[in-house]
Amino acid sequence: MKPSHPRFEGAASRRSFLKSSATVTAAAALGSLDIGRFAHAAGTEVIRIGMIGCGGRCAGAAEDAMDADSGAKLVAMCDIFLDRIRQKREHLSKQKPNQVAVPDSQCFTGFDGYKHVIECSDVVLIANAAKFHPLHALTALKAGRHVFVEKPHGIDPAGIRVVQQAAEVARQKKLSLVSGLQSRYHPAYQETMKRVHDGAIGSIVSMEENFLRAPYGLYERKPGLTELQYQCSNQYHFNWLCGDDVVQSLVHNLDRSTWAMKEQTPLKAHGLGGRSSMFGEIYGNVFDHHSVIYQYANGVRLYAFCRTQEGCYDESSSIILGSKGRCDVLKARIEGENPWQYSGPDANPYKIEHQQLFRSIRSGQPINNGDYMARSTLVSIMGQITCYTGKEVTWDQISKSDFSYFPKPEDCRDDMPPPVKPEANGSYPVMVPGKTQLI
Repeated sequence: MKPSHPRFEGAASRRSFLKSSATVTAAAALGSLDIGRFAHAAGTEVIRIGMIGCGGRCAGAAEDAMDADSGAKLVAMCDIFLDRIRQKREHLSKQKPNQVAVPDSQCFTGFDGYKHVIECSDVVLIANAAKFHPLHALTALKAGRHVFVEKPHGIDPAGIRVVQQAAEVARQKKLSLVSGLQSRYHPAYQETMKRVHDGAIGSIVSMEENFLRAPYGLYERKPGLTELQYQCSNQYHFNWLCGDDVVQSLVHNLDRSTWAMKEQTPLKAHGLGGRSSMFGEIYGNVFDHHSVIYQYANGVRLYAFCRTQEGCYDESSSIILGSKGRCDVLKARIEGENPWQYSGPDANPYKIEHQQLFRSIRSGQPINNGDYMARSTLVSIMGQITCYTGKEVTWDQISKSDFSYFPKPEDCRDDMPPPVKPEANGSYPVMVPGKTQLI
């Protein structure tokens, strides 16, 4: 029998997926075993992978994970929508026929599907709506699973506290927690940052970050979807799910700037943002442009810009201006008194992060990216909130705030009312700088 909403499965269809209780019970029992049994360099044991989220990014992470370790097998998947699970399972089975073994009984739908994936897995790949990244990572680590989690690592200050807790749990349990802020794993960027830190451009004076491009991830409303289901299907355009563009996209840039500043955080920020050209329900309730200026204790200013508009100038860049030169991080190039151009091997950081993750599991030497994950993401949240409110936001304010987008991740249910509803014209209400109060 076909589900009434082919892009969404509720409790009844989940029960049908779980009809093989013996399989699930065995998987749960196996999941309770000590992950430490995999901690040896030349091990041949299978490491079971679970996917939380079945969009393109999580599927890419799964493929990279299986490339990284021939003993890794994909055994469980979950998503809000059943058709995404089926599509990604079929795709990955073609790419990795000997490493994909996901029976129907280990495909899970709905907001609580992540719990079942964790039960079945040794390593959990998290790349679903960013709202849920902190909760899902913490739950997996508490259960003794290693975790790879995509950026952003939270969308509000309350979520970052959960990330910090997750990092501490990983330390205590000697588990790996690897971040999808892949710049930190890029060999060219690593060498570039080392030179910046060693003084190749002198003292940093200012930085400029740009992520300017057309709208992405737009999904039209499919017939038969409820309002909640539609918003989940179009997650990048609803801030209660994605946190909006400073958090969702510019976080990569802000992570590179924070890295360049040797993890120093800004004292305060002020920003401008709004919606000027993205109208209609498909654009949800996010802004289409943001500009944030961060100020540091040593006088450095960071100018950060992101935009999602058609027909405009596009640029992706990370520029550091110093007293003795200029660094273009993405081109791994330094100009000025100490000119330099990276000439090492061209490596893929998306693959490297998984190679290092699985190497850490096999060797019993865990990786923990938790500190910079939380820090860089909170810098992005700081920028988003100053754009939404129109108010200056200090690091002290954002660090102490308990603000979270409603509803809390743990309170989300398949049958809950949508957190935001369209207005009479079909568009969704957006934040209003100067009137919106968040912290």
